[in-house]
Amino acid sequence: MKLLEGKSAVITGSSRGIGRAIAFAFAESGASLVIHGTSEKSLAPLAAELGCEYVAGDIGELDTSKRLAKKCMSSFGKIDILVNNAGINTRTKFLDLQPDEWEKVLRVNLTGTFYACKCVIPYMLERKSGSIINMSSRAGKTAHGNASLCYGASKGGIDSMTRNLAGEFAPSGIRVNSICPGPVETDMSLQWSAEYREKVLSGIPLRRLGKAEDIASLAVFLASDMAGFITGESININGGNYMN
Repeated sequence: MKLLEGKSAVITGSSRGIGRAIAFAFAESGASLVIHGTSEKSLAPLAAELGCEYVAGDIGELDTSKRLAKKCMSSFGKIDILVNNAGINTRTKFLDLQPDEWEKVLRVNLTGTFYACKCVIPYMLERKSGSIINMSSRAGKTAHGNASLCYGASKGGIDSMTRNLAGEFAPSGIRVNSICPGPVETDMSLQWSAEYREKVLSGIPLRRLGKAEDIASLAVFLASDMAGFITGESININGGNYMN
């Protein structure tokens, strides 16, 4: 039996990168999906390839999360899993950081995660079961020179939200965990100079960048019954780049 056979999942930020890898891993593991992204043009062909449902919209708007939850309920009658992957990053130094940039990053990363949880948890409560996976970052635990203050603050907030939700809803059978990736091979990393890549690799004991599939494998595990006794954790996945 596949690890997620018979389970339904909502995955935000699914159109590329880690979210896309999670969507494929969940589908291969037997889950029925509702995927999300900002662009219907990107989502429609992906949904067709996966054979799943989709909702396009700004995750920083409450209505998007409402539509995601309703789509999953109307299509599958339940929501077993929520993956809050949608997010944005900036690298602006503090003295150059403007209020509108601060507010945008917090709105998408932190408030968007709050909205999705707010809309999905009531349906999980009805069944007294569910797994929520929030995408955090190493930057939420320690200072990161290649990420702005607002990005780290948003991810630190996600880790705090994870613990609070886990404590409140554990008696109702709902597990909440966050994943904290370190350096991962993405479109952005392909633009690094050879010198900068070597600098990053030198700080990773396993001497390689992570892959989106590494993160997706952890998400499948956390969503599955194999992780049934794990909740309230913010799990590092970084090749030893940061240990705590």
